Amino acid sequence: MKAGIIGGTGKMGQLFAPVFERAGYEVLVSGRSTALTNEKLADTCDLVIVSVPIRDTVRVIGGIAPLMREDQLLCDFTSLKVGPVAAMLRSKAEVIGLHPMFGPTVSSISGQTIVVCPARTTDAALSNLTAVFTREGAVCTITTPEEHDRMMAVVQGLTHFVTICMADSIRRMGIDIQKTEEFMSPVYQIELGLVGRLLSQDPALYADILQQNPFVPEVIAACRSAAGELSEIVTRGDPEAFRDFFSRDTRHLGAYCERGQDLTDALIECMVKK
Repeated sequence: MKAGIIGGTGKMGQLFAPVFERAGYEVLVSGRSTALTNEKLADTCDLVIVSVPIRDTVRVIGGIAPLMREDQLLCDFTSLKVGPVAAMLRSKAEVIGLHPMFGPTVSSISGQTIVVCPARTTDAALSNLTAVFTREGAVCTITTPEEHDRMMAVVQGLTHFVTICMADSIRRMGIDIQKTEEFMSPVYQIELGLVGRLLSQDPALYADILQQNPFVPEVIAACRSAAGELSEIVTRGDPEAFRDFFSRDTRHLGAYCERGQDLTDALIECMVKK
């Protein structure tokens, strides 16, 4: 069995190539610098995975979709699923959308989540593919492309939006980051670490996540509404209104509040010992 990764010379392709090799696949990769073309890879491999930037994914899929046969499986690694899956369905191949919920800097995929969107596939093909990941210790979440993109608007879109806003607020106020370290609290250190992690990466990735997911504007509108209401309460200096605002969210998160406390306690403990 041959697995081909288009964009396989990139970091995510390099992470997954040995995963498929350990599962018994012969792995081929194509990229900008390879002699092997996307078209030849698509014609040769039983399993083809498109692992390119979000903005290029539909175009790249469009270039190989007409070449693929019914006995092949076509997948992608993109952070969005509705558009790429629709593009893959224009082929004759079986289609499963994939989204690894982690970056290529992880040491292994053990304990990590991979979202799986079966669009046109047999139970056997789906089972065989997910087994490649679960044998490595990954957790597979099965869903639809639409549900995936709705969830990503929160899991990625809201998270990145708030993180970028925090960074820009610090910039607008002219705050010296090094100076704040003299007043560092554990929670601020965690938040600032997330800011630094995001800003050290390719802005095009975050632009695509925020701008190409059609469900993100609704999430941003909710965030702006929440910020407006909270800002008004803080400015008014009304502790009872603040308590009500705070309590609504506590009730909504329910048991996760305690889980979040335990998780951040563990993170803080790790930072203290480092």
